[in-house]
Amino acid sequence: MWYRELDDGLVEVGVTSVAVAMAGTIVAVTPKRAGRRLAVRNACAVFESGKFVGPAKVAFPGEIVRSNDAIMEQPGLAHTDPYGAAWLVVLLPDDWRAAKALLTPGHKVAEPYLELMRLANFAGCTGGC
Repeated sequence: MWYRELDDGLVEVGVTSVAVAMAGTIVAVTPKRAGRRLAVRNACAVFESGKFVGPAKVAFPGEIVRSNDAIMEQPGLAHTDPYGAAWLVVLLPDDWRAAKALLTPGHKVAEPYLELMRLANFAGCTGGC
């Protein structure tokens, strides 16, 4: 999962290109609706591919204030624009400062991901990761 802090105290949530590549061709994405409260590890969306059906879980509690209708209509956005148009939901975190302190910044995740991919003989992502 990735999280992008917005200027208004909200947080945009999406799924990384590596997770999408590992899931295979995404055929459906169903984000949860605005107004829904989420606890830690609750699903903010469900992804479906030819080899995977499962939740995209959040790392911190909050309330969904917006969900992305475009990703439901065009699930392929998860492959073509995972860090842009394929966002899933926008959350109002219960305590963003505390949540942010628990997250690992992307630049610190790259090396462990590469090592995991090497150990799993994962060839990589098509279309760029």
